Amino acid sequence: MSTTTTARAIIDLDVTGHRINRHIYGHFAEHLGRCIYDGFWVGEDSAIPNVRGIRLDIVEALRALDIPNLRWPGGCFADTYHWRDGIGPREQRPRIANTNWGDVVENNHFGTHEFMDLCDLLGADAYVNGNIGSGTVQEMAEWVEYLTRGDDSPMARLRRENGRDEPWKVPFWGLGNEAWGCGGNMSAAHYAEEARRYATFTHNHGENRLTRIAAGANEDDLDWTRVLMKSLMDCHGCTLYGNLPYQAISFHYYTHSGSGINTEDAVPFSDEKYYETMAYAADVERVVRGHVAVMDSYDPDNRVSLVCDEWGTWWNVEEGTNLGFLFQQNTVRDALVAGLHFDVFHRYARRLSMANIAQTVNVLQAMVLTDGDRLVLTPTYHVFEMNKGHQDALQLTAHVRDLPTTRVRGEDLPLISMSASTREETALISLSHLAVDADCTVSIDLRGRGATVSRARVLTGDDASAFNDAATPDRVAPRALDAVLRDGMLTVTMPPHSFATVELELEPEFSAIEREEVAS
Repeated sequence: MSTTTTARAIIDLDVTGHRINRHIYGHFAEHLGRCIYDGFWVGEDSAIPNVRGIRLDIVEALRALDIPNLRWPGGCFADTYHWRDGIGPREQRPRIANTNWGDVVENNHFGTHEFMDLCDLLGADAYVNGNIGSGTVQEMAEWVEYLTRGDDSPMARLRRENGRDEPWKVPFWGLGNEAWGCGGNMSAAHYAEEARRYATFTHNHGENRLTRIAAGANEDDLDWTRVLMKSLMDCHGCTLYGNLPYQAISFHYYTHSGSGINTEDAVPFSDEKYYETMAYAADVERVVRGHVAVMDSYDPDNRVSLVCDEWGTWWNVEEGTNLGFLFQQNTVRDALVAGLHFDVFHRYARRLSMANIAQTVNVLQAMVLTDGDRLVLTPTYHVFEMNKGHQDALQLTAHVRDLPTTRVRGEDLPLISMSASTREETALISLSHLAVDADCTVSIDLRGRGATVSRARVLTGDDASAFNDAATPDRVAPRALDAVLRDGMLTVTMPPHSFATVELELEPEFSAIEREEVAS
């Protein structure tokens, strides 16, 4: 029998902060396992409904999330990928060995044109990750030209020969990936020089303006960020044309239960492992805060943004699947990891401009899983859908008080996490309740503006290990939540291990003069 705890919070609906960049809700598609092939790409001859070889039900599911951007082709794969292998007639493209993920041979049928077609179908911006590890400066520069130049340059002419007349818009460009590891095992100092050099030759063509993203740290390696920032700010002549060589620095953060990535099962797990996972997910705030502090010390004017372009849970692969394909089950526990991350990302919206969950289809903490012609929406998918109202909204500070905690590895873990935002005449409140065996009644004092509840939903399962599959696709899905708003006090009772959102309609905001006129 569960008990009931309580928590209190205050939200000032009339005091806004920084805008939450919609690109914080970005996604990631690598040539890894069944993410691209047998995921996004089924080919034009497939019996599965598709548009020019791209699986239609996946496109429709992701469009419902208002997906803002998609990162491709990696990941570790990016630093072995040579883009010319993936253009031209498909039957003439060379086969390549994917030595990073499963050591399989692939046919390059999904390349630059197919990726940009996918982005067009999704309504998403392209985030293309270039090859620094095994590529050349010229190769990367020509890829940018091929994609974005509109005149009769050599690469623009080659693009037209391959069937695309107009250039594409590519807002985001990655300068390699995990340079400290699979991207070259470089030192921070060496990579900083390489990043500046490659960035110099990735030009803006026509009206396309690149946000160049330097490959950043592994988790809390603040020294890596420090070296990149110092190299950038000490670069004499780098701002000769009014722009820094790169405009963002990334970091990666994978969640596990404390023993390391790829060491524990996605299901089943004990209560102890569940709480350790929640603690590790919540610790992303310490990591973000550290990188932001380093960047602030070199760049108080916020010219360089922070990007978390790989995040999510990383469990053992499911039994009977290829070890290099990273296919894992997705449970309520994973959904709560997502909820915790977004609360942190919202709080650091001043500096954090983008994040990309790893990965979108069939790999790690995926949005969707495919089983033949069947598609399964994961619990994590539902968190993205419930939270999409935060995209490009303004922060609202949630002061959480008197919340329950539990001890995890000698430290207190708060069992309630919350964030809120507003845009136009609406507000959205997100709540994560982490306790495995207790309800929690949350009372939120809404101040500054009148409001009414337009919708409240909750996501949970019979236990924290509940997941969706082809036989039971709606075992974990949003359902209505009772939310009582009386005299400015919003009250919801959250079941154990649950994620919830409350959508508000706000009353018009009057000026002081208008308030006096109404009162008279």
